[in-house]
Amino acid sequence: MGEFQATVIVPASNEAALIDGCLSALAASRGVTGAVQVIVVPNGCHDDTAARAARHADGFARMGWQLLVHEVSEGGKLLALNVGDGLAQAGTRIYLDADVTVSPDLVAQVIAALDSDAPRYASGQVRITARSWASRAYARIWRQVPFMRAGVPGCGLFAVNAAGRGRWGAFPDIISDDTYVRLLFAPQDRIGVPAPYDWPIAEGMRALVRVRRRQDAGVTEIEDRFPELLANDDKAPFPMREKLGMALRDPVGFAVYAGVALAVRLTAGRATGWSRGR
Repeated sequence: MGEFQATVIVPASNEAALIDGCLSALAASRGVTGAVQVIVVPNGCHDDTAARAARHADGFARMGWQLLVHEVSEGGKLLALNVGDGLAQAGTRIYLDADVTVSPDLVAQVIAALDSDAPRYASGQVRITARSWASRAYARIWRQVPFMRAGVPGCGLFAVNAAGRGRWGAFPDIISDDTYVRLLFAPQDRIGVPAPYDWPIAEGMRALVRVRRRQDAGVTEIEDRFPELLANDDKAPFPMREKLGMALRDPVGFAVYAGVALAVRLTAGRATGWSRGR
């Protein structure tokens, strides 16, 4: 499909503070032998996200890549993903959140991993980043949770080949697009490449609780609306002895992590409107 090896789709809503870092990191990619199409979809923005993104066009052009910025007035990540898919010219699709920064080798490794006629899903090694003391403490434990440590979670970045993209039509109107797509693939069809990427989490306890509540609601929504996908869930158990070991090694981190989980349970049913907490 088309002249591009892959299409990178970046939904972006009021991301003026972050879009430069995202696209600059993408433009520092190395090892990609063909052209890549990059589509940024600013949606519902009240800032200059679109203008900032467009300034990167010349840099991508010097790489032989193409940058397309297609702004839509209505906000919504799923809408933006579907708009980007409608403009994509490559069968291999990389879905990238605007707050994520990729390492130089990631795009090339993902493209290579997806070079198959069979449906495949891929992502890199997520590096959870944080600034505040509470978020750093939370991240220390979260990155050790079996699902994050041993799986291919695709937080903020996931990719599929053409056959994999054929697994679904338009993105449904759901909270957790990454969970939905990941569970469309059996564990053996998900590939984790060694190159890392940085994925920031919400800053501060209140924001962590809001975002964790939304994450949990997204998983529950998948279970309720798409129960057939649960057959592909390979979430590893998190035994009590492992939790106790984490608590002994890092009591502050574990207290923050457990405190967020407890607060989410105690406030179940509250609104889950999106907030990164920055």
